[in-house]
Amino acid sequence: MSHSPIPLVIDDLSQFATHLRGHWPTPPVTQSAALALIAQAAGYRNHQHLRARTAPLPDLDKQALNRVKAALAVFDEQARMTRWPLKTSVQRLCVAWFWTRLPTRTDLTEKQVNAILRDNEVFGDHVLLRRCLIENGLATRTADGATYRRVGRSPDAEERAVIRALSARAVTRP
Repeated sequence: MSHSPIPLVIDDLSQFATHLRGHWPTPPVTQSAALALIAQAAGYRNHQHLRARTAPLPDLDKQALNRVKAALAVFDEQARMTRWPLKTSVQRLCVAWFWTRLPTRTDLTEKQVNAILRDNEVFGDHVLLRRCLIENGLATRTADGATYRRVGRSPDAEERAVIRALSARAVTRP
């Protein structure tokens, strides 16, 4: 088991303690069981969910880390984009998230792509997102625009950081 620190912010300590007290078993518990109970009292499904939600960002330089944080700031708690970022470098990172939502090795119609994009954004411009997927080389389309396909590639370190953080958020989506 990893010994890396996991930050835990507790909005209501009283509610946390009440939940923990009501679910703590009488006999001594294992470390794994204790971690699971603490995570559940803090509002997470289990310890793994807590770790995923608070996963540390990879070793990135200060500028890259700032771009990742700026990209994450335009998404809500369910990993839906709420606004379009101004900086092109941040836009690129945001579009990488939508790239992950497209199925691999599958031809899609424009209507199917639009549905996927709409499910992952709330600011109301799925057309902009579809166009950016093409412009950034993350998807291709036929000349007539009838068929779209995700491009197979490996995301860079910044994109991986955004994708990892948003994947953890998407787990909580209803």
